[in-house]
Amino acid sequence: MSPVYFDHIAGTPPYPAVVEAMLPYLKEHYGNPSSLHQAGKAAKQALEQARTQVAGLVGANAEEIYFTASGSEANNLALKGVAQARQKKGRHIISSKIEHYSVLHPLKSLSRQGFEISYVPVDEQGIVDPQAVQQAIRPDTILVSIMLANNEVGSIQPLAQIGKITRDKEIYLHTDAVAAAGRIPLKVEELGVDLLSLASDQFHGPQGVGALYARQGTRFLPHIEGGTQEGGKRAGSYNVAGIVGMGCAARLIGRDMPDISRSLTNLHQKLINGLESKIGDIVITGHKSQRIPGHVSLCVKYIEGESMLLFLDMQGFAVASGSACTSLALKRSQVLEAIGIDAATANGSMVISLGKDNTEAQVDRFLEILPPIVERLRRMSPLYKLGN
Repeated sequence: MSPVYFDHIAGTPPYPAVVEAMLPYLKEHYGNPSSLHQAGKAAKQALEQARTQVAGLVGANAEEIYFTASGSEANNLALKGVAQARQKKGRHIISSKIEHYSVLHPLKSLSRQGFEISYVPVDEQGIVDPQAVQQAIRPDTILVSIMLANNEVGSIQPLAQIGKITRDKEIYLHTDAVAAAGRIPLKVEELGVDLLSLASDQFHGPQGVGALYARQGTRFLPHIEGGTQEGGKRAGSYNVAGIVGMGCAARLIGRDMPDISRSLTNLHQKLINGLESKIGDIVITGHKSQRIPGHVSLCVKYIEGESMLLFLDMQGFAVASGSACTSLALKRSQVLEAIGIDAATANGSMVISLGKDNTEAQVDRFLEILPPIVERLRRMSPLYKLGN
């Protein structure tokens, strides 16, 4: 059987049309968009077309899109940029414990600079209560950062409700929408956000390209200095080919998303039902229905997630255990800890993220292969013997 990729939350394969769109800018069209000659003007035109395409994906204006090298950089730019620009107004920021590390780590850095960070809790399904956000707001609160969908457990946050609260209080709202983009509709006006982070490789664009949406009039300072690119907000030579690819992917996923989302929802529900019926002592994590299409996360008790991954890889299935950014860290995921999963159970975590090219036959095959792997590992597990 051909290898099966079930790790789309770590990165998606690019559309063939995206690769084709990029090739000319890797070969003959190598002008710098900042140059005034014809080669530079051609690159600039391609850059601005991509900006318009990315803006279209989130319902924004082109001038509100700032290109970065990744979603992580977009998160850093939003958090540090707003904190530095608004510190005279206040030094209090609100976030949650289930954010991506590219949000949590910058917040730690800001706390060392004198900013105070409040972390609102989530329930056992990984959902933030908007009222908890409202109660955490203080007169010196300048920013709220809550991710739209969690990459590890798949839960979608009630961001529009949070947006109404922050807008009434004139507080900036940032969302890390990396895991949501290409899977659910993103319209910044409906969400009520002032800043939104994207990563191209999450919606079938190239790796190494991201973008930050910042509502017109939103104040933030650059954290990469030394040039006038991106309106002075992000210095550095443009990755023109990558940006062109991101724009093309944004256009295509905007067209295809309704059909893809519908198909992926059916597949992930089939997978959840099969897992629950075929394997005992598992915990499905995240919200059962309010989750991104194609995302299934679970903990298999009494065994290690890494062992399951290795056995599945030998059978041709690529899946993940926890976040791709933290999978090498030998500690419990902060997301699973936040939703109340004990350390022993969290050790058996698995994240299965389906993509537009996955099929029912692949899901059926996965449901055949995984139960014997679990049974074999449990036979070798002293924890399983103690628990039974």
